[in-house]
This record gives sequence, C-alpha cells and structure tokens, in this order.
Amino acid sequence: QVQLVESGGGLVQPGGSLRLSCAASGSMPSINTMGWYRQAPGKQRELVASITSFGVTNYSDSVKGRFTISRDNARKTVSLQMNSLRPEDTAVYYCRSWFGNAWGRGTQVSVSS
Repeated sequence: QVQLVESGGGLVQPGGSLRLSCAASGSMPSINTMGWYRQAPGKQRELVASITSFGVTNYSDSVKGRFTISRDNARKTVSLQMNSLRPEDTAVYYCRSWFGNAWGRGTQVSVSS
C-alpha cells in the first residue's frame, strides 16, 4: 500500500512562487506515474501535472509555462514548482500515485494580495 504526504502549501501574493513536495512510502513499483491534482471550492478536482518514471511530463493548459513537475525516484518524492501564481490557482493540491490509486490528504495553496 502506498502512502503519500504533501507539504509546502501556504499563502502567497499574486506573482509569487511556491514549491510543493510529496513523499511516498510503502511498496511501489519502479515504473509508476505520479502527479498533482487540485480542487478549488465548488469545483471538481482537476489534473494539474503528471510525470512518468521516465520523466515524461504532462500539464494542464492553465499551468503550462508556470508550473514544473519533477521527481526523485530514489527518494520516492515528487515536487511541483509553481511560479507566477494567480488567484485562480487557489485550491487544495493533492498528490496522487497511479499505482494503487493512492492520494495524499492535500495541502492548501492560497494566492491573494
């Protein structure tokens, strides 16, 4: 069973940056896609970015060019560098492992002046 723990959320002004991290524990295969989702109040959870074990990335159109996903397979971590943040990026951000369909508890990101 895979367990995921996110960290790095917080309050930031528009145009600022944050870096989210997700630490995985438990049994997980070496080939496994991981990613970040977010859910804003009153909205459905949506995919923000994903990355395969080989480093192939995918981004939602709304974050392309601003967010960067990366991973460290040896340490079982996945990170999301978020730059040029906008108020509409405000949401709870969740880490997900495709293997086992595991989810973290989420971390709040708030973008406001």
